[in-house]
Formats: sequence, C-alpha cells, structure tokens
Amino acid sequence: MRKRQRQHGATLIELVVSIVIISISVTSVMMVVANATQRSADPMVRTQAISIATAYLEEILSQALTEPSGVDTGAAEAGEVRATYDDITDYHGLSDAAGAIDQFGNPIVGLEGYNVAVDVAASTVNGDPASRVRVTVTFDGDGAFAISLNAYRLN
Repeated sequence: MRKRQRQHGATLIELVVSIVIISISVTSVMMVVANATQRSADPMVRTQAISIATAYLEEILSQALTEPSGVDTGAAEAGEVRATYDDITDYHGLSDAAGAIDQFGNPIVGLEGYNVAVDVAASTVNGDPASRVRVTVTFDGDGAFAISLNAYRLN
C-alpha cells in the first residue's frame, strides 16, 4: 500500500485573513498619501505670505519715522491714500482684505486670496523710542493660517 502524501497549501480562512490584512495596510497607506497631497500646497502658501509681508514691510520702512508736516495723527491724515503716505504711522490700520495690492491700489494678480493687515505702535528698543510695525497676512483657503512679521524702526 502506498502512503498518501498530504497536500500543502493555504486554506480558505487563511486567504480571507490575508486579504483583510492587506486591505487594511493599503487603505492606511492611501490615507497617508491623500493627506500629504492635500497639504502639499502649504509650503507655497507660506512662502507667498512671507513674500507679501516682506514687501509691505519694505514699503513701510522706507517712509519717514515721523510726519514731515509735524502733525502726526497716528494714522493716515485726512485725504491721504496709500500712494501718498509719507510716514510709517500712516500705515496704522491698513487692511487689504480683498487681496494683496500694490502701493498704488492695483490688485496683484494671483494674490487675491491673501489678506493683509498692518499695525504700527510706539515702542522702545534698549530704552530708545521706536515704532513697531507688524504686518499680518492671512489666507482665505485656511482659516487657521496667519503669518506675522515684525520690524522696529528707530531714528
């Protein structure tokens, strides 16, 4: 009599368990990829916001520290528009909520989703009088996103 050889292979239960484990693994990996893809624009938005804030700061800091006429109201004087601002306190309260614009009031194409707010306040640096300029940029696509850059201007 011949001895029957036992067959080796996987049972149906082992195959089902393997398929479930592989499915869970693939789903987890796909969720990580989807999350990474969704967040891939964040560095571009952050870099653009920093560039916008830097441009506003450069414009503001190029102005005089005090009002040339001698009468400083702490904000823009009556009749002044951004193109005619002549000191840094004129920028206090500036809010470009419809997107970044240049100093002449022209919207900058492609930056409509960025909102800019400027705050200028009296301060001191090592005991010397100064003005602190804060430019805050937010992005419409992310309610929690905000970049603030600060600069100090001394005589």
